[in-house]
Amino acid sequence: MVCWTPLHHHLKAKAIIQHILMIEDDRRLAAMVKTYLAQHGYLIAHATAGEEGLAALRDHERAGFAAVLLDLMLPDSDGLDICRRVRALPSPAGAVPIVMLTAKGDPFDRVIGLELGADDYLPKPFEPRELLARLRAVLRRPALAAADSLPRLRFGRLEIDRDARVAQLGGQGCPLTAYQFDLLVVLAERAGRVLSRDQLIDALKGRSHEPFDRSIDVHIGRLRAAIEDDPRQPRRIITVRGSGYVFARVQDG
Repeated sequence: MVCWTPLHHHLKAKAIIQHILMIEDDRRLAAMVKTYLAQHGYLIAHATAGEEGLAALRDHERAGFAAVLLDLMLPDSDGLDICRRVRALPSPAGAVPIVMLTAKGDPFDRVIGLELGADDYLPKPFEPRELLARLRAVLRRPALAAADSLPRLRFGRLEIDRDARVAQLGGQGCPLTAYQFDLLVVLAERAGRVLSRDQLIDALKGRSHEPFDRSIDVHIGRLRAAIEDDPRQPRRIITVRGSGYVFARVQDG
């Protein structure tokens, strides 16, 4: 059963409350996170297993979770598989931001998580303040994009609606995570300009990264799979060897 933690009494009654789903089998850690995040306006639903978390995500679709905190190692399933299955759900549940929590130090696991659609990762043990900062960062991206009305970007058959945060190719929606959509916008707004990995990471404000972090390459691959006619021969996002990536200003079709 998914457990909800009530907000502390000292929170203002009119404060905006965001619901977060935490899928974590470590009850002690979950209790600590629930208590800490409750002080900052987050109502936490806790699932101790992957299937339980998926069921909660489906059942709570009407109210909606703002984000998911997902442990990599779960008693009944692999967190990576749960991440993949969340992304397979119809929106809005399938588009919820995911922060992976992992006790593994292997960067390969982090890369796989990003490939499967996670928006960020946080190694254990972690400081609650860092978790809060990363959570706020993934939640801030849609709010920042919606702050001002922006014209749609059009490149041939590709249309990017920055207000609705939707990309369409030939009238069909492109399945993108929040981070991948932001990456697409950064590239498209600078069409024709070569951007290094560091420049892309800097442009995507709010996400800390490690030296030699290759997550941008992972997200580029996922982005190409969504918007390219043939991801193996990309015509929209071009690799400039030794320099970075460039979004084609003129595109066929």
